[in-house]
Amino acid sequence: MTINVDPSGPLHTQSRPERFWSTTNVGEALPGVATPLGWSLWGPAVDVGVRDCFARMGALASGDVRVQDDPNDAVAAVFYGRAALNVNFFCEMGGLLPGSGPDAIARQLLGEVPAGIPLARSRRRLPFVAVRMPYALATIRRDVIARTGPTKAWWQAWVPRFDTLDEAGARHALAEGRDRFTEMIRVQAGGVFIGVQAVYDQLLTLIEKAGLDHAQANALVAGQGSHAETDIIFDLWRMGRGELDLDAFLARHGYHGPREGEVSGRVWREDPTPVLRLAAQYGERDDTQDPALAAAERTRARERAERELLAGLPAAQRPGAKLVLKLAVSRIPLRGVAKAAYLQALDVARGAARRLGTLLAADGRLDDPEDVFLFEVSDLVDGLPAGAKEIAARRRAQRADFLRYDIPTHWQGRPAPFELAPADDTSGASAAQAAQAAQAAVSGIGASGGIVEGFVRVVHDPTFNDIEPDEVLVCVTTDPSWASVLFLSSALVVDIGGLLSHAAVVAREVGVPCVIGTGNGTRVLRTGDRVRVDGNKGTVEILRRAAEGTDRDGVTRGSTESGSTESGSVTRDSELESTA
Repeated sequence: MTINVDPSGPLHTQSRPERFWSTTNVGEALPGVATPLGWSLWGPAVDVGVRDCFARMGALASGDVRVQDDPNDAVAAVFYGRAALNVNFFCEMGGLLPGSGPDAIARQLLGEVPAGIPLARSRRRLPFVAVRMPYALATIRRDVIARTGPTKAWWQAWVPRFDTLDEAGARHALAEGRDRFTEMIRVQAGGVFIGVQAVYDQLLTLIEKAGLDHAQANALVAGQGSHAETDIIFDLWRMGRGELDLDAFLARHGYHGPREGEVSGRVWREDPTPVLRLAAQYGERDDTQDPALAAAERTRARERAERELLAGLPAAQRPGAKLVLKLAVSRIPLRGVAKAAYLQALDVARGAARRLGTLLAADGRLDDPEDVFLFEVSDLVDGLPAGAKEIAARRRAQRADFLRYDIPTHWQGRPAPFELAPADDTSGASAAQAAQAAQAAVSGIGASGGIVEGFVRVVHDPTFNDIEPDEVLVCVTTDPSWASVLFLSSALVVDIGGLLSHAAVVAREVGVPCVIGTGNGTRVLRTGDRVRVDGNKGTVEILRRAAEGTDRDGVTRGSTESGSTESGSVTRDSELESTA
């Protein structure tokens, strides 16, 4: 299938045939089809930020920390409007770092390593790694906390000013948001690749060596303490009980919301309707379901599992194991700390852009305020190009075309786009896809343990308007705002992601079974299907189809009846249970 692509447009890359790409992980951060403004913020920031963290570990020279001229050499590129990571780059970095491997980073980040990709080890950077990596590892937690600390107050100071900015002020705010966003992506990349990835890999190794059962292993990878996303859950619980008002909630979490990683998305501070609905649902929960009580119990379970793990190891291995366990508690939450900071920076860019769009439309330079998102950040900071309205119209049409299609989660060379189902196809699949789906299985990575039976809710609308409590949520990907609704759900099934994806991390902290990286869950499953989700094995079994009357209300709603749950695990074997 061929899509007509505007060669002058900013939302498509021509890949070299030997390059491997994946939308996993980056598709979670920048979901769906990006706007030109969104990609112009993300693309350079990811290229510089990720390169910076590997330079800090010695795998790259400092001079390599720059935006690449050739997008095939960049850390990330965009195809038919969808962001993708350069898998070759991550395999090369893994091959340069001792204690890692050509496939290690790609496996943790993307959930799998595609067949045929070069997996070579190299010692050429070893002298630099030997000097830089120990210092980077030792200081990463302090670095992340210190560099992200001022960002929340900075964001809070900007928010009330957006509606009063003149054009020069809006351009200044946009530039400041771009610069802070780039800096926070640097911090996030360091937190993930220096602080989290290596420690998580070592934790899985310990679990395997000690021969822990499902319950013990699942307890070790959860209960790591407060994450930025779980703070949303605690505050919604307080709102539901009248202990926190909406203004206070938005002052803390207003930068979250539907498609929050895309700068054109409307977040909760702009439209708090989803917050009010969620708080009401939280208020209907019994006091025994207080998330603070559950979090405390997960911490106690983790501490018990740590003692059992140490008892199962030879005495000589226990000091090293204790260090890994300590590092896991202090470093795994870093992923959410820096993510919150870069989302706050992106929200300043969002508010500035919306104000600029309002001003440009008011004096006739744009036809619609939202057209501002059809330009790259340099166009807006430096001044609109000539023929701005015509450029906007062309890019609007191109983006609308891209929205009709999707691309695989991973590929080599050029991706093969496929047409999405019509908007009125409530099954989420075309007739041909539905026939194929009837025989298909859904499996992926067992990312958060437990076994649950319930009714499916396929979620394409990130405002969560249709979601009812205790459903099995099935989606393409998630962002941090999903933590709010995940607390109300019985299980999570996600098309795109790996063990360190946002959905997997938060599902473990909330205690919800999760199967991630299915590739086809949203196409195979339908709202109202009754399923059994096994977060231990990474499988989703269809018990009854919605067409057979599984919806207890007689309509396609998918309200879930509670199923039995069992504790489970994330193990090395489950990492390999993913399908494209």
